[in-house]
Amino acid sequence: MESDARPIATIVNRSIPINIPNTLTLLRILLTPLFAIFLIKHMLDFALLVFAIAALSDGLDGIVARLFRQKTTLGSYLDPAADKLLLTTAFVTLAIQELIPSWLAVIVITRDVLILFGVALFTITSRDFEPKPSILSKITTVAQLASVILVLSGYHVPSIVRLQSPAFWFAAGMTMVSGFQYIYRGLNILQEES
Repeated sequence: MESDARPIATIVNRSIPINIPNTLTLLRILLTPLFAIFLIKHMLDFALLVFAIAALSDGLDGIVARLFRQKTTLGSYLDPAADKLLLTTAFVTLAIQELIPSWLAVIVITRDVLILFGVALFTITSRDFEPKPSILSKITTVAQLASVILVLSGYHVPSIVRLQSPAFWFAAGMTMVSGFQYIYRGLNILQEES
C-alpha cells in the first residue's frame, strides 16, 4: 500500500502550482518594485540588500525545484518572467541614473523584447515549444545579476569599480550570444513545423 502512495504524492506535488520554488519566484516579483523605489530614492544600501535577496531567490528556486521535484508548468513560465522583470527594472533605472552605460541597458532590453516577441508569436500561432533556458541563457542571467551587484556595491568597496567595465562587456557579449541562440532555436522550430 505504501508503494502506491508515493507515485500519487509525487503526481500531486507536481500538479500544485503554488509550491516553494514558485513562492520564491513570486517573492522576486514582489521585491522588484521595492528595489526600484530604493534605487530612485538613492538608498543604495537597501537597494543592494533587496537585489541580493532577489538574486539568491533566483538560484534557490531552481535548486529546490530540482531537489524536491517541484517543477511545474507555471514555474517554467514564471521564473524567466520574474528574472526579466527584475533585470529590466534594474538596467533601466541604473541607466537613467547614469550608473551603468545606456548601451548595456539597450542590449539587455532588446534581447528580452525579442524573446517575449518570440513567445507571443508561438502562442498566437499555437506552436508547441518548451520554455527551457539554455546554459548560455543561465550564464547571461548570472552575468547581468553580477553587473548590477558590482555597481551597487562599488560605493562601499571602491576597488570593485575596476571590475565593472569588464563585467559590463562580458554581460553584453553573453546577452547578444544568448539572444542569437534564441533566434536560431526559434527559426528552427518554425522551419521544422513548416
